[in-house]
Amino acid sequence: MTLATIIDCDPGHDDVMAILLGARTTDLRAITTVHGNASLEQTTRNARQTVEFAGLTHIPIAAGMAAPLVQAPSYAPEAHGVTGLDGPTLAPPTVPLVPQHAVDYLLAQSRQIADLTLVPVGPLTNIAAALKQDPGFAGRVKQMSIMGGSLTFGNRTPAAEFNIWADPDAAQVVFRSGIPIKLVGLNVTLQVVASPTIRAHIRSLPSTTARHVADILEFYSTQPGNSGAMHDPLAVAALIDPSILTFEPMYVTVETHGSITRGMTLCDGRHLGPDFRALRHRVRGETPNAEVAVAVDAARFWELFLDVLATYP
Repeated sequence: MTLATIIDCDPGHDDVMAILLGARTTDLRAITTVHGNASLEQTTRNARQTVEFAGLTHIPIAAGMAAPLVQAPSYAPEAHGVTGLDGPTLAPPTVPLVPQHAVDYLLAQSRQIADLTLVPVGPLTNIAAALKQDPGFAGRVKQMSIMGGSLTFGNRTPAAEFNIWADPDAAQVVFRSGIPIKLVGLNVTLQVVASPTIRAHIRSLPSTTARHVADILEFYSTQPGNSGAMHDPLAVAALIDPSILTFEPMYVTVETHGSITRGMTLCDGRHLGPDFRALRHRVRGETPNAEVAVAVDAARFWELFLDVLATYP
């Protein structure tokens, strides 16, 4: 049975790849946008341009939160350019937006769609705002596959990955919600990179969509603030092919106040072995609230993604 999904995103080059993958492998009911890689106005424009060049204009798009719950917004032009999607030449979008705010739209969809799966691949502000507005939202969401955080180091700071750093207060609300979570972090996503060989293969595909994807990845892979890592589409892959990612249950909490570690995801794996064997008999650790990705099969991901991309016009 195909998963009914909503992708919550801040497009973003790799967000585009998540949309393209999710639209072909899940029952993608909507795209909701949030501040993050660029302003909300720009990320929403990028989402609209994506559905237009890929022939996905039947998918509704709702614009959401323009700023984090507490702090001022901060963007990522060093990774994605000023527009959040620098590189390709795309026509101005014409597809209309859903008239509802994304938070209200998420709440409404959660009441209408049984077994709704959320795929948040940007800052978690929309999801946290929905939980705050309606605590019953958590019970109506089957699961979430989140791109964010890391078991190792960050990319925005030594401690913090960008999506979590951009709104750590929202992330803490989400991890405390009780919704079943798969967490796909930098420790695995940085191992899946759009190499020159991959980019050349994509450019050779006979479709307009593939040409735009090649242009997107060319810019994304050559920016000083990026490596061409497929962060966001791996959160989709986690739902559709269990051979791509390996997960371990852990308790995840977010540092919201640290002057050096704000935005860090602290993943408690003290119940695991063998590295933690010495602790297992002395420290139970917190009860897990997430499945955290610990290994990835990059070749299998690219096999899936390229097969899917070849289906686009």
